[in-house]
Amino acid sequence: MAIRVLIVDDSATARAVLTEILTSDPLIEVVATASDAYIARDKIVELRPDVVCLDVEMPRMDGITFLKRLMHYMPVPVVMVSSLTQSGAKTTLDALEAGAVDFVPKPHSHIYDGKEEMREELIGKIKIASKVKVRKRELLNLPQANTTSLAETTNKILAIGASTGGTEALKDVLMGLPRNSPGTVIVQHMPANFTAPFAERLNSICAMEVREARNGDSIVPGVVLIAPGDYHMVVRRSGARYYVEIGSGEKVSGHRPSADVLFNSVAKIVGANAIGVILTGMGGDGAKGLLAMRNAGARTIGQDEASCVVYGMPKVAYDIGAVEKQLPLSRIAQEIIKVVVNG
Repeated sequence: MAIRVLIVDDSATARAVLTEILTSDPLIEVVATASDAYIARDKIVELRPDVVCLDVEMPRMDGITFLKRLMHYMPVPVVMVSSLTQSGAKTTLDALEAGAVDFVPKPHSHIYDGKEEMREELIGKIKIASKVKVRKRELLNLPQANTTSLAETTNKILAIGASTGGTEALKDVLMGLPRNSPGTVIVQHMPANFTAPFAERLNSICAMEVREARNGDSIVPGVVLIAPGDYHMVVRRSGARYYVEIGSGEKVSGHRPSADVLFNSVAKIVGANAIGVILTGMGGDGAKGLLAMRNAGARTIGQDEASCVVYGMPKVAYDIGAVEKQLPLSRIAQEIIKVVVNG
């Protein structure tokens, strides 16, 4: 049975291009289009689409406000579309926080000129979204950061990999960690212009300092470094100092940055003093690297199927024996603290 998609965009050109892209795949059917949120609401009630492809700037009601209401009253998987500007990045992060499954960046050029570069990504993410079980969201739902402190600082390093659904999963984990938690390095699959605003957003709500990593940044307790979009990040050591190195290079496991690249470097450089965590995401990036970490003596944690948006990366890691303990998202921060305290 074909995946039934509703396209919501105020631009007639964009609606036509998105329809052309999606209907080029025999497994996808565009059941309707809508030019604003009110028309979209009626179409969703009438047609019950499997996935909604949502614009973010629309008349009468903006896409984020509509998304929040949709996820509260009638949850449905949503893939949103955003331009690669700073304002677009902020809007995308708002959408992911509100419950969107994923996003597809609009090309810098005219959408007709960029439709081929969008095609594979958009179709792939629509197919992923169709399998996601979305949950009802409260209209106001902001957890409080853990402002307690660990009894002692630690020389451990925490490494985390995530993809689809990871922005919210990372927020939940990091908000559960106290201010002097281990120095943390993260790969979240995101485009280049999104990681800095994402880090700024986390920094504003977490007890730890969160920032986009820069080449040579030291890994120290209380600081979270997020790999810049489109760049690999590895851990290096000079004497007693751990630091990150940022570089380009070919995609690994289909991604740049790659969790496998980060985890493999942590296994080699940090060994048993590391904690590895793999969160929700499509594909298998990070699984082999996490296995290398576990084989080097690190403690490893995987998110369980029930709490994942997409049980892909954690499943592959679990299946190959890379995960020492599999837990629901709500318990992962607590487990990290337990490992830090008890060793």
